[in-house]
Amino acid sequence: MSPPNDPKNASPSAEDAAVLDFVRSAFALVRSGDAGKLRELLDAGLPVSVRNERGDSLLMLASYHGHVDATRLLLERGADPEQPNDAGQTPLAGAAFKGNEAIATVLLDAGADVDGAGPDGRTPLMFAAMFDKLEMMELLIQRGADHRARDADKRTALDYARSMGAQRAAARLDPKP
Repeated sequence: MSPPNDPKNASPSAEDAAVLDFVRSAFALVRSGDAGKLRELLDAGLPVSVRNERGDSLLMLASYHGHVDATRLLLERGADPEQPNDAGQTPLAGAAFKGNEAIATVLLDAGADVDGAGPDGRTPLMFAAMFDKLEMMELLIQRGADHRARDADKRTALDYARSMGAQRAAARLDPKP
């Protein structure tokens, strides 16, 4: 049995509950892309760096859900384009996975590392190659992505494309004619 003063037994105060509601509303706004209301929350003191239980930042969710205006706003307010979530994924990797070139461009223009990788070493180009996102791959390559980069298991973007049956990506990355 836990002691009565154990923090695990404490119920949230009204103030704590209000803060949690405030933060939850911010994550809901970011998922829906309401940049105007998000601006109001940021103006009211919401930290741009707040993260959810999975380590997703507001920027990660805005980027992943394809909300250009919310992504821009968060970057203008100082969000870190390199902040990974708990799985080690960056906002640019999320954009590459989704194939969202507009978001990727905003992130790259704000300083996201085109070859930024999590602990597993997977780069945005690898995510794009995996899912045959050829247009995204072209953008990343134009911005300097290294197609020879290797992940922690020594795999390249070409290896990922081949293993996932991403034929267009494999053809684009294969140096052999």
